[in-house]
Amino acid sequence: MTSQQPATLYERLGAEPGVANIVDHLLYEIGESDVLRPVFAKTDIDRFRTKLIEHICALSDGPCHYTGDNMAEVHAGMVMSNRHFDAMVTALSDAMTDNNIASGAQNALLARLVPLHDEIMSETVAPSH
Repeated sequence: MTSQQPATLYERLGAEPGVANIVDHLLYEIGESDVLRPVFAKTDIDRFRTKLIEHICALSDGPCHYTGDNMAEVHAGMVMSNRHFDAMVTALSDAMTDNNIASGAQNALLARLVPLHDEIMSETVAPSH
């Protein structure tokens, strides 16, 4: 009797085409969001797409190696608050749901992204109120 290895998170996300579809849908969500769109106004979207696919692939045990900058450098000087971070999590969740990613896989990916919160937010310039 042979036992199958459990699918990696990368496989549960749909492997290369699944991760690309999630990121493409996320870009649509960002573009439609009054909260997120201004944060990404000066972003090189093609580079962002490529590096985010690479990053999600690597974080989910896929065959990729993330070659982008660290999260603090990427987000340095961006005007962001927890409101923006939460909106991004919601947009990513919506993108995964719309791509029929099971809730367990969604939660697993989000759990791997949560530790990046402090690094992402450490170099941002949140508006003072």
